[in-house]
Amino acid sequence: MSSTKTKANLLARIEEEREHWQRLVAKIDPAWMEEPGPMGDWSFKDLAAHITGWRERTIARFEAAGRGAEVPPPPWPSHLVEDDEVNNWIYQQNKDRPLRDVLQDADASYQRLATAIASLSEEDVTTPGRFPALEDQALADVDLFGHLHEEHEPAIHAWLANRQG
Repeated sequence: MSSTKTKANLLARIEEEREHWQRLVAKIDPAWMEEPGPMGDWSFKDLAAHITGWRERTIARFEAAGRGAEVPPPPWPSHLVEDDEVNNWIYQQNKDRPLRDVLQDADASYQRLATAIASLSEEDVTTPGRFPALEDQALADVDLFGHLHEEHEPAIHAWLANRQG
């Protein structure tokens, strides 16, 4: 059974999510972006790099699928298998990068994701089980942004509320 959603719907959702991200970034005083708080000892910059780091793996999978290539290994070393290990690796790769670059990469990741998905056929996007990592779901039915919304955005809003008084 195929999805009732379409590739066009998914591409529109990605654009909506990019706009949502930009609104979230705009709420944060740039002077606060490198201060600890929104994720424990991590800054908003660290959190942006974290979200982008995990999204890079997703993008690479869909880029490969669009080329008919094998699923690539994750961008982090293969011996890192636990989420905390991967998170620390992503943090180490980005902690000394300029804030501007981290935010540009985060924003650009939405376009890269859209481009990768646009390269897929409608059938690839709407057929359940097409991508092993998605198990029996169709790509069109997957929440590609739950990581941000469910795991991190509530903490960001709480941090902002505390900062703003």
